Amino acid sequence: MKRRVLMAAGLSTGVSFLVSRHSQAQTGTLNLYSARHYNTDEALYGNFADLSGIKINRVDAEPDPLIERLKAEGDKSPCDVLITTDAGRIERARQMGLLQPVTSAVLAKAVPAHLRDPDNNWFGFSKRARVILFNKEKLTAATAPQNYEDLADPKWKGKILIRSSGHIYNQSLVGSLIAAIGVEKTEAWAKGMAANLARPSRGGDTDQIKGVAAGEAELCVSNTYYSVNLMRSKKPEDREIAAKVGIVFPNQSNRGTHVNISGGAVAKYAPNKEAAVKFMEYLVSPPAQKYFAEGNSEFPVVAGVPLSAELASLGAFKEDQLNARVYAQNNAEALKIMDRAGWK
Repeated sequence: MKRRVLMAAGLSTGVSFLVSRHSQAQTGTLNLYSARHYNTDEALYGNFADLSGIKINRVDAEPDPLIERLKAEGDKSPCDVLITTDAGRIERARQMGLLQPVTSAVLAKAVPAHLRDPDNNWFGFSKRARVILFNKEKLTAATAPQNYEDLADPKWKGKILIRSSGHIYNQSLVGSLIAAIGVEKTEAWAKGMAANLARPSRGGDTDQIKGVAAGEAELCVSNTYYSVNLMRSKKPEDREIAAKVGIVFPNQSNRGTHVNISGGAVAKYAPNKEAAVKFMEYLVSPPAQKYFAEGNSEFPVVAGVPLSAELASLGAFKEDQLNARVYAQNNAEALKIMDRAGWK
C-alpha cells in the first residue's frame, strides 16, 4: 500500500480547541483515504499533525476506487477516515456498511443538520452549489431561467449544456428534484432537459462553461467552484471565460438552490478511532475550514468563515435544506429516470 506521511506544515495560529483539549503532545498515526487532490490540503493536514502530534498517512485516489478498496480490505483495513466528494459517494459507503457513527458535540454543533448524515455516519466539511450559468451577451440574470424546473421549458430547445447523466453531480441534483416534485414530474423534466440540449453531453462542468462563453449554448448547469476557479485562475484566458458568463442561484423564491458536499467519515474498522474523531473535529475549526474550502473554491459549512473575494462576489443565496442523505439515496432512481429520458 502506497502511503505518504505528512509532517508539520501550515498555520502559525491554529486550532485552539485542539491545543486546549490536548495540551500534552499526542503521538500516533491517522490513516486517511482521500479523494481530494488540492494543494491547500497539504497545509491543512500538516497543520493537524503539527498541532496534535499525530502523523497522517494518506492514500490518494478517485472516490469510487477508494470505496471499493475499503470494501475489499474488510476488517483488515487500516483506514481511519474516508474523505470524498459528493454526498452520493459517501452515502454509498454508508450503505455498504463501511462507516461507523460518531458521537461528537463539536461536529453536531458546527455542521448544519442538512449537511450531515442523520445518524452521524458522515459529515459535510465544504459545500458547493449547483447553479445555472448564462451567456451575458444573450441573457441577463432576470431573463435567464430562475428555477431548475424552468430548464425543461421548450423555449430553451438547443440552448443548454450539461454534463452526462452518468456523473454523480447530476444524479444528486435529480435526486433532489425527486424529493421536491416527485418521480413523475422529475421524469417529465428530464425529458424536457434532454430535448433542450445544444449537443450530446460531454466533458466536465468547466467544458460546459467554456461552451456557453464561446456561444455554443446560452445556458449550462455547473457547480459553483468551477466558475470561481476560472475567476481565480492565473491564466488571462480563463478569467476572460468567467467574465462572459453570469450565475443564477436557482429556486430562490421557493426551496432554494441544491447544494452538495465534500464529506468525511470514520471507517467502520478504524484502528485509530480517537485520532480519527479528533481529525474530524479539527476539520470544522475556522482555520481548517478556510483551507478545506479554499482548496477548491468551495463554500465552508461553518458559518462566519471568510470567503475568497471571488467566491464572495457570487453573493448570498438561499440553499435547499433537504438532507443530503435523501438526495443521495435517490441517485439510483435519478439515473434510471435520466436514462429513460434519453439524457446520456
